[in-house]
Amino acid sequence: MTQNYPHISRRNALRTVAGAALVSVAGCLNNGDSSGTPGDGTTDSESKGPLKRVAVDGTTLVVELSPEADVDQVNLIQPNGELFGKRDVAAGAQQVSYEIGTTYEPGEYRVVALKGEETVVEITRSIEPAIQIRDVGLYRNNPDKPWDEVYGESKTDSKKNGEAFVTIQNSGNGPDAVVELRFTGDVPNPVEDPRGSGIYEKDSVVIPAGETVDLFSDSFPFGSEIGDEGMGCSTDGNSGKFTVGLETRVIGQEVTKSYNVEYTDSDEMQNCEITISEA
Repeated sequence: MTQNYPHISRRNALRTVAGAALVSVAGCLNNGDSSGTPGDGTTDSESKGPLKRVAVDGTTLVVELSPEADVDQVNLIQPNGELFGKRDVAAGAQQVSYEIGTTYEPGEYRVVALKGEETVVEITRSIEPAIQIRDVGLYRNNPDKPWDEVYGESKTDSKKNGEAFVTIQNSGNGPDAVVELRFTGDVPNPVEDPRGSGIYEKDSVVIPAGETVDLFSDSFPFGSEIGDEGMGCSTDGNSGKFTVGLETRVIGQEVTKSYNVEYTDSDEMQNCEITISEA
């Protein structure tokens, strides 16, 4: 897999608010010191400082305060030094949050707890996604995937045979969103610039930190009709290599991964066997 920086998607202006994963980026917070590895899923329930825990929950940064915290404001400072947001702490409150979405600037954020104008404690946390392509497969080889749920039960098997799923993992500690999915190389229908996002009925898909998500194609990469530059099943059989590419919103990067593909001898795509393996 290759990652090319910086590649800015033409869809970077899209906005998405979604997510359902909980990934902690907090280490020990005693007296403002931090330890542990961001994104390792650890928390410090015995922290004596006012900041008990800092975590990314879906697309929201959550700051939990200890019961004895004596602060009245918490500020979040972006990597560029500008204020992302500030939250007043009501009496008895033990949590404040910031909706970072999938348009935030990745990097080191500072969480600053204040009493009046005095800084009580300040900690730094990295919030950055890391998107990887883990798998790709076809309906004919993976019927257990939720094809009917995604494409509808009315869609025939021959139509679903032309689509593909791609498994995406976010091993970072911040959310991201995939805004384009494409297949190029030795597939029947290679598309450099798919109509829309190339993801079935979605402009983008949020990949929460620490989560793995399946994307489903909308460009018939393995369709029954072989394009002028495509490769597919033939009476003599074929083999080649294709590349799955995607663009993400937060880092604006292009992520690609190549796969070997073999087509058995058949004069119709729906009747031949297709074997995909990592290149």
